[in-house]
Amino acid sequence: MGARTTPGQDGAAMHEMSVALSVVDHVEQAVRPDGAHGVRRVHVEIGELAGVVPDALAFCFELACSGTVLEGAELVTRFLPGRASCAPCGRAWDTGMPPDMTCAACRGGATELLSGRELRITEVHWSAEPAAPDPGPAPHPEESR
Repeated sequence: MGARTTPGQDGAAMHEMSVALSVVDHVEQAVRPDGAHGVRRVHVEIGELAGVVPDALAFCFELACSGTVLEGAELVTRFLPGRASCAPCGRAWDTGMPPDMTCAACRGGATELLSGRELRITEVHWSAEPAAPDPGPAPHPEESR
């Protein structure tokens, strides 16, 4: 029998894998500085409401980088809070998760989401050193008898 999974678990992993693959694709398409052979580090900003699980993204990023110019690169994530504002009274607040979109000051519902859904690459640190080749599995000594 196959392994059992928690409902939604596969969908969450698929979401983070698609995000990781997109980051790798965007960085690979970026113009490399002269002399750059690889990528040391990629910085991304992720909004609290973007639905990204940090540990799952880090795991998927490592897999997505395999065999690319990003192999071995570090993923640095900065999480941004969800923020909303109230049109009638002008108050702004952190929405939390799940997001609270009702104004605590006037109890109004005419609110606007200001931030929290971001997902963007903010920096790429290129490496002038070529990535070390994968030595592959260690050879097994053969018996000569």
